[in-house]
Amino acid sequence: MSNRELEDLRTELDQLNLQILDLINQRATIVQQIGQIKQRQGVQRFDPTREREMLNKLKAANHGPFCDATIQHIFKEIFKASLDLQKEECEKQLLVSRKRKAEDTVIQVKDLIIGGKNPVLIAGPCSVESDEQLEIVAKALQGYGLHAMRGGAFKPRTSPYDFQGLGFPGIKMLKAAGEKHGLAVISEIVDPAYMEEAAQYLDMIQIGARNMQNFELLKVAGKVDVPILLKRGMSATIEELLYAAEYILSNGNHRVILCERGIRTYEKWTRNTLDISAVPLLKQESHLPVLVDVTHATGRRDILLPCAKAALAAGADGVMIEVHPDPNVALSDAMQQIDLAQLDQFIQGMHDQLSIMGKQLL
Repeated sequence: MSNRELEDLRTELDQLNLQILDLINQRATIVQQIGQIKQRQGVQRFDPTREREMLNKLKAANHGPFCDATIQHIFKEIFKASLDLQKEECEKQLLVSRKRKAEDTVIQVKDLIIGGKNPVLIAGPCSVESDEQLEIVAKALQGYGLHAMRGGAFKPRTSPYDFQGLGFPGIKMLKAAGEKHGLAVISEIVDPAYMEEAAQYLDMIQIGARNMQNFELLKVAGKVDVPILLKRGMSATIEELLYAAEYILSNGNHRVILCERGIRTYEKWTRNTLDISAVPLLKQESHLPVLVDVTHATGRRDILLPCAKAALAAGADGVMIEVHPDPNVALSDAMQQIDLAQLDQFIQGMHDQLSIMGKQLL
């Protein structure tokens, strides 16, 4: 073969490459349109029956020189790329996605600013037990210059015989303590029917790990004018957490804070396993603020501080812990709450970590 013939074939090959590229992109455009239709219909993107039909047609039309196995391999890769393209298009449309909104969402609740330059610390008892208990904790938090107090009034418990919380009387007690000491108050709601009434008393409503995929609760949370703290389920993937948040945003409430609180693994030395990698991943994939509940993630007082430092170093917008005047007599989660002396040590450790990072505790 002469050099001239070789160059002519290479030129022809280059033209075919461009034609194939154009056809692949045309196919991709149709794939995007199909993906949009499937999303509107709520249909799964991957259709194995349809893929098998296309492969069979290609196999029947193949006359070589490539063998059928090679053709199937090539087109399976094209199909996979098409599926990935549909997924990417879907993610761009998600309200929670950073592809949809590049800048960080900053949420202000009274004097509490979540998602801003400086991390926050949210503390308070696991369960609201009495006015006296809340008064002691709230006064201490105010003294440290903190701006928010958490406290459980509705307590979803593993055992039906464990303390279930005081309900709305507890929420009203929490509100009174918050108003007296200038603190935003946060508590969990477990029943969609309670959401609207709770919004009259709470500055932020928590949806706990066990209710992360309570879709009716998520929908109702999207219709109240109160920020929502959404905790990751104990066995939930990061994608599932983001889609749970999407339920809230898609119903109108864009003030959502994500919370990593540990996931269930085979490890027994901690209550859960703190997935610290979730923090940078959530910050990368979503514009929503991210908190880390180190109390529930570890269930151990002795490692709260190093885990909190790790959370801050990973980019968390704040940390949550449980504080009780006398943890040994607490009505719930006694072993994981810290007392006021331990709170002082914890806050000092937080300040030390943040000073290294050039930040301060809000």
